[in-house]
Amino acid sequence: MSGLSKYQFALALLFIAPALWSVNYLVARTAPGQVEPHTLALIRWLLASFLFGLGHWRAIRAARAEILRDWRHYLVLGALGMWICGAWVYIGGRTTTATNIALIYSMAPVLIFVASALWLKERVTWLQAVGVLLAFAGVLHVVLKGQWMHLADVQFVVGDLWIVGASLAWTAYSLLLKRWQSPLAVSPRLAVIALAGCVVLLPFALFEALTGAQAMPTLTGFGLSVAAALFPGYGAYLAFSVMQRELGAAKVSVVQYLGPIYAAVIAWLVLGEAIAMHHVVGLGLILPGIYLVSRRSPASGQQAA
Repeated sequence: MSGLSKYQFALALLFIAPALWSVNYLVARTAPGQVEPHTLALIRWLLASFLFGLGHWRAIRAARAEILRDWRHYLVLGALGMWICGAWVYIGGRTTTATNIALIYSMAPVLIFVASALWLKERVTWLQAVGVLLAFAGVLHVVLKGQWMHLADVQFVVGDLWIVGASLAWTAYSLLLKRWQSPLAVSPRLAVIALAGCVVLLPFALFEALTGAQAMPTLTGFGLSVAAALFPGYGAYLAFSVMQRELGAAKVSVVQYLGPIYAAVIAWLVLGEAIAMHHVVGLGLILPGIYLVSRRSPASGQQAA
């Protein structure tokens, strides 16, 4: 695949990945009473690790010396991306609202964009900064349903602390995934990271099995775990890693801002909820913002990051 086609493929993934991630919203809302949070995350990432590794076990075995040398990196990435960004969201979702989750997570792309410039030394332009702010304004407009005065009425609860932790962990995962290089290609690397995440998740899942209200997942709970493994697990994380490799962490961060739009579309298709004007206005801000962030630098003909 040529460099140009790789870049175009990564741009297409900017619009596909949020659809895959949006399945996690449905999983989080349905999981209580069906499967405990850490158990759900453990099943999700065990299955995803297997899928990532399909056809790549020889490459993983060939790189075992490098993997063992960098085991701390894989463990940290697994803890951030699979434990905190997985189970903590499910825990927080029990007591907080979807609005609060969206508001808190909307800060992550801004943090990633700034840190990418300062820490990863990715080249960013003032137009990209404008794009991030446009997309940020768009997602807030959707979350607040166009009623900006209601921002002062938002009340935060204990569950929001779990979401804050998950949002910060996602920021760190995004940056470290780019910072820490690996001899492995995208898919086998994710297989190792996901397996490392399962190592972190295992004792918490065992504790849930011994003390939780739902010692074993129901059939529905297992189905939710499989759905989480296939779509927001295998599909979304693979797409995210490919996008990071081709576009850089700063550009890929704005992909999160399409989440509320995709959630609204899913609610329209599945639940029959109407698309409102605030969705249209929000999309009108988010799409130009994503364009400004992801466009190639006109001076060099290369992506700006």
